Amino acid sequence: MRAGRPAAQFDEIIHAPHRLRICALLAPVESMEFGTVRDELGVADSVLSKQFKVLTDAGYATTSKAAGKTGRARTWLALTRAGRTAFSGHLEALRELAAAAEGAPTPGRGPGAQ
Repeated sequence: MRAGRPAAQFDEIIHAPHRLRICALLAPVESMEFGTVRDELGVADSVLSKQFKVLTDAGYATTSKAAGKTGRARTWLALTRAGRTAFSGHLEALRELAAAAEGAPTPGRGPGAQ
């Protein structure tokens, strides 16, 4: 593990394309409105709901409801602390995989590493 980076841990729950993109959208923000995530992904409500449920069931994400300016309840999506940690570890595992594919040495795996 490099200083300042999480331990690399490939996560099959996060790795599915829509879930990976959901995590990437939510990681830099506290939360994001359901419709915004849906539109960014270019998917139907049902697709986002299904993929987000997998993240929620794993403890990686949560939803909350809040009334908007029109008084209509809006659904907000967010990553939990565990979700942020898992996503960071998954990104680090992907970085290591990419470095290995490009022939770049990875920490602890260079010449002489056991």
